[in-house]
Amino acid sequence: MASTYSEKLEEAEALVKAAPEKAMEKLWALVAVPLEAEDAEGIRVKELTIHSLGSLCAEMKLSKELGQLVRESRKYLHLFSKAKAAKIVRELVDHFLGAGGTSDFDVTLCNECIAWARDEKRNFLRQALEARLVSVYVEMNACSEALALGTDLLKELKKVDDKALLVEVQLLESRAFQKVGNVTKSRASLTAAKTTANGIYCPPKLQASLDLQSGILHAEEKDFKTAFSYFYEAFEGYDSINNPLAVSSLKYMLLCKIMLNSPEDIQSIISGKLAMRYAGPQVDTMLSIGKASQNRSVHEFKKVVLEYRSDIEGDPIIMSHIDALKDKLLEQNLCRIIEPYSRVEVSHIARLINLPLPDIELKLSKMILDKQFCGILDQGQGLLIVFEEGKEDEAYKEALETISGVGSVVDNLYSRLKQIN
Repeated sequence: MASTYSEKLEEAEALVKAAPEKAMEKLWALVAVPLEAEDAEGIRVKELTIHSLGSLCAEMKLSKELGQLVRESRKYLHLFSKAKAAKIVRELVDHFLGAGGTSDFDVTLCNECIAWARDEKRNFLRQALEARLVSVYVEMNACSEALALGTDLLKELKKVDDKALLVEVQLLESRAFQKVGNVTKSRASLTAAKTTANGIYCPPKLQASLDLQSGILHAEEKDFKTAFSYFYEAFEGYDSINNPLAVSSLKYMLLCKIMLNSPEDIQSIISGKLAMRYAGPQVDTMLSIGKASQNRSVHEFKKVVLEYRSDIEGDPIIMSHIDALKDKLLEQNLCRIIEPYSRVEVSHIARLINLPLPDIELKLSKMILDKQFCGILDQGQGLLIVFEEGKEDEAYKEALETISGVGSVVDNLYSRLKQIN
């Protein structure tokens, strides 16, 4: 029986590349074969079969089949050692969560596995599965559930000193706080994760995730220069393990360059050896936004946003900065329009930029108060009067210093005179 079982497994694995559907059919048939606890060779082959089928389903992004395999494999877990059973469950759950978008079915399956681990009194496995469930909640934007489960899990992990899982959960907590807009608590959780990570070996994927979250938080605080360096580290980390998040890190690098008023650097970045591998719609979106920024054109920017709407709206990090970028482009566009003039009608500016007159007046007033250019609004005549920025006269500065010095001398003399009298 065992030798036949082993031969059938080899036959199925030989078909994986040539005919994956046939291979899957054969592997499913092998998974369904009943086993006795005394059949050591059969148990070994059963383990290999589950691993092979799980990898094949993950490669083909078949989340439904993976969920079915997770449930089916539980029938045989009592035949394996505790370590092997835990490895199989963790691996299959990871495959399942990585196969597609998150849904209520993901939560249900994770809860089933957690309940099984609790019944079997496998605490370490339960904690690992609860960490996976926290990540599902974060991806689903169910942040209150993620934070509630994460808080309880962190208390347990600190007692058992499982630092690797502790870093992972602290990072997830940071992401949850960031999604609800609490940047202060998000940064505190990230700092705790980095502190814990310093005491252990940090796998490339986890280190890249820490760098990515650091970049996101610095971008939230408008420190785009520091954010760029973190995104670059995350990009290199994800690229080294061929993780799809590499392209997201690259996009955020380009976003930082746009927000730093350096869109001309984008072309050199995407022409680099590493970045060229990720050429595609997502990078094209940022390149088009960069060109609109370089041209200081609001119309071009609006056109790009409409053209790449799905890519932009599908990324919450890009979306969180798109309004600020639009406002920045409007300011740049206004500066470009008024550059040749010393006096210009505000209605003429509104016509050129194709926006309502009151909005333009409000924006120009704000720009004058922010000292982005020198000028005044003559609302009586509907004019914007732009002044040339004069150079600071050093004589005035020196005169003020002299007067200040004389004032100090007079004050000292008056104090001494009072002491004499």
